[in-house]
Amino acid sequence: MSCKIINKTNNSCIASDANIARTFSQRLIGLLLKKSISREEALIFYGVSSIHMFFMRFPIDVLYLDKEMKVLKIKHSLLPWRMSFCPKASITIELPAGKAKTTLAKTGDTLEFID
Repeated sequence: MSCKIINKTNNSCIASDANIARTFSQRLIGLLLKKSISREEALIFYGVSSIHMFFMRFPIDVLYLDKEMKVLKIKHSLLPWRMSFCPKASITIELPAGKAKTTLAKTGDTLEFID
């Protein structure tokens, strides 16, 4: 089941086809088996403050949120074979590379997930 990710601060749609990685295997595999990600896709991880890009085939943008859905950190165009973390994050969102810039997302923005 997918949801939309809305930036309540600037009233933009960050992703219209976001999925939550709920199971262990979904969290482990993430975007690993994909060759690309569409401009409207996103993957949401709860309780995750770091990600790795080992064996990935393409760069992604990463948004780190706190429990109040406020953006703490944005990692633009994280390349394959890299790692990224934000110790205070409770939610991590993986997006297509460049999506954070095109939606004008910035630290301090408040996001919302809509079913």
